[in-house]
Amino acid sequence: MTSVSGVRGVFADTLNPIIAIQFAARFAEFQKSSHPGCTPRIIVGRDSRTTGLAMLHSIIAALIGTGCEVTDIGIVPTPTVLLAVEESEAIGGIAITASHNPPQWNAMKFVDADGMFLAPEKAQLFLGTAQEPVNWSQWNSMGKLTHDDNAIDRHIAKVLAIPYLNIDQIRNRQFKVVIDSVNGAGGLISPRFLKELGCTVYEINSAPSGIFAHVAEPLNENLGQLEEAVEFYGADLGFATDPDVDRLSVVSERGKCIGEELSVALSELFVLPKRRGDVVVNLSSSMLSEDIAAKYQVKVHRTKVGEINVGKMMQSLRSPIGGEGNGGIICPDVHYTRDAIAGMALILGLLAESEGSLSDLVSSLPSYYFAKDKLQLESSQMDGVMNLIPTLLNGYDFDTQDGIKAIGEKHWLHVRKSGTEPIIRIYVESDSPQRSRQLCDELINKIRSNI
Repeated sequence: MTSVSGVRGVFADTLNPIIAIQFAARFAEFQKSSHPGCTPRIIVGRDSRTTGLAMLHSIIAALIGTGCEVTDIGIVPTPTVLLAVEESEAIGGIAITASHNPPQWNAMKFVDADGMFLAPEKAQLFLGTAQEPVNWSQWNSMGKLTHDDNAIDRHIAKVLAIPYLNIDQIRNRQFKVVIDSVNGAGGLISPRFLKELGCTVYEINSAPSGIFAHVAEPLNENLGQLEEAVEFYGADLGFATDPDVDRLSVVSERGKCIGEELSVALSELFVLPKRRGDVVVNLSSSMLSEDIAAKYQVKVHRTKVGEINVGKMMQSLRSPIGGEGNGGIICPDVHYTRDAIAGMALILGLLAESEGSLSDLVSSLPSYYFAKDKLQLESSQMDGVMNLIPTLLNGYDFDTQDGIKAIGEKHWLHVRKSGTEPIIRIYVESDSPQRSRQLCDELINKIRSNI
């Protein structure tokens, strides 16, 4: 699959080293033409997937073969790659990760010189040239390879330097935290970071083997092991990340997932009293952001799904906090990209300055409930189904900037084509779990009966 989210597929099926070489080489040429006169340096990092090493060597060969200076920063979170590009003179970067996809998948995410993913318009331009012939460099103009083993250290330092984060206050609380890194890149950063904050850390699934201990997406239904560990250790909370550490889910001291939607909401609660400004979230994120923003007399702006869309609007509005409801927290004082490590800091900061538990904080918020589902369709059916949706939902206001979002009284339904998988996603939020599930099921049944 190719989209503004990058190039991804099942290794040895729809993705292989030859494909990686072609896209990496064309990306190098595209970035060199976009940044004439600059040293063509590109930073590369990967998550822990077993196919990552094959992808890495293919990509490095392609970049060197087009005359680029390549810096390999090793197995690191995706936000570490983005931050490394932002804080360097590199003209771009490539993160080798399929994020939350199953272990047989891998992908290439393309990073611009500003340390953010290619903007949608630029990504489309690049993808339009991706199959053109490559202008390989001559023998006397080959690129070079260097290694940088300190990118994670710099990432940790940048998060610890958030100006309004009271490190001593967090350390004084001596939180007990369980961290589930799902055998992804998080095992190399999350425990270290939490210990820097004075936490007693209990690790599960920290070995960066790429053999995921459970379904990689940090949804409630996949985090039973973390819930049990929090209860067993009597921890104050548990954190779960996806394999490339840009999404964060939280488990309360009661050993119960609070839902990835609350990760951004809790971050908003912590940041807005200290950095007043409008919030930016995507169309599929919870209505809870509107409630929190109203408390601090600021607005909520909604974008298409995709962190680049949220990040770019946050930049333009100078928004102090935002993200995506899948646990993707964007803290601009670190950088304008989703970052689970920054999210851990903000949530621990909130908990440190409160007198109660995480459950107490959650219970003080309005309650909304999600139902999420997906439809696997033939590619030839996708557009027809999307055109059908408005006829199946009467009496709603529609937002069509990203798929179709039908907005009603204290509830909404959002239907969109996935940018990372060949499926249609359906999200529903309302003020009761039964209502959300019913609305979701009814829409799916209507779709199936009309195709």
